[in-house]
Amino acid sequence: MKFQGSVIKEQGVTFAVVIVKKHIIDSRHEAEKAIASFQPIFPGMPIVLMAQDSRGRPTYFGRDDIAKFMSKVPLHAVPWKEYTLH
Repeated sequence: MKFQGSVIKEQGVTFAVVIVKKHIIDSRHEAEKAIASFQPIFPGMPIVLMAQDSRGRPTYFGRDDIAKFMSKVPLHAVPWKEYTLH
């Protein structure tokens, strides 16, 4: 499975942001399952999920401080990359 994500280092914290479908973020159970499934790709890093609504506005799920920080970052400023989950 291919997915879009980014590894970001900010204020000494390295974390991953992964793009998922909105319904994943809408369910806490599904969101936590998704974070666990991405952990092998980003070992030891906090993972925040990002989904966009129908208007393209992002919503984040994960560690509160990182989600809050990412909500202020323009999407075009994030260095997105394609990853493969085996």
